[in-house]
Amino acid sequence: MLSVTNLEAGYGDVQVLFGVSLSVANGEVVTLLGRNGMGKTTTIRSIFGLLKPRGGAIDVDGLALAGRPPYRVAQAGLGLVPEGRQIFPNLNVEENLVATSANRESKAAAWTLERVYEFFPRLKERRRNMGNQLSGGEQQMLAIGRALMTNPKLLVLDEATEGLAPVIRAEIWSCLKRLKQDGQSILVIDKNVDALVKLADRHLILEKGRIVWEGSSAAFIASPDLKDRYLHV
Repeated sequence: MLSVTNLEAGYGDVQVLFGVSLSVANGEVVTLLGRNGMGKTTTIRSIFGLLKPRGGAIDVDGLALAGRPPYRVAQAGLGLVPEGRQIFPNLNVEENLVATSANRESKAAAWTLERVYEFFPRLKERRRNMGNQLSGGEQQMLAIGRALMTNPKLLVLDEATEGLAPVIRAEIWSCLKRLKQDGQSILVIDKNVDALVKLADRHLILEKGRIVWEGSSAAFIASPDLKDRYLHV
């Protein structure tokens, strides 16, 4: 479904990505791992058209997306839960969700307001509260719900549980597990490797703008040195 090949990107005179290639198949959960500053968010920004790539190809179901504007990427079926959540603070919960509703006609079981509220009951309880009146965990639920309202083929989460309390983290991981069981394709960035190993099918490690390792959860567990070499500060 998603295919990224030899992606090159950077900022000004500084190149950050050097030939990054990755893929996510239908129904697959893939992680992008690495220390801070290794190029994970730059990869996501390039995929979503927030940063124009300097080279390489980005395809979704055969549609070339490299260099296209973000709204074209969203129309192609990619939904983003951005780092820092970035919900609309001056809209209430329901307005945040309705604002991104799209692509319902292309889904047999479309994400609707009612379905998001069933998935996140707390959002229904808080539906009249403004975005800036929510806790960090509630904002992350809203950010996920907002992305689901685009009815994405692929859901992408940049720092899925960053800054959240352990009990809220567990709730987010449970939600992602349910989405996987429903067949949702997911690409996720997070530092909680133990949770990711339980959730994902495959993992990629990014080091200084290059993919240096790729493998299954079983292969990752069988290589404990990977954490010390590439993930610990």
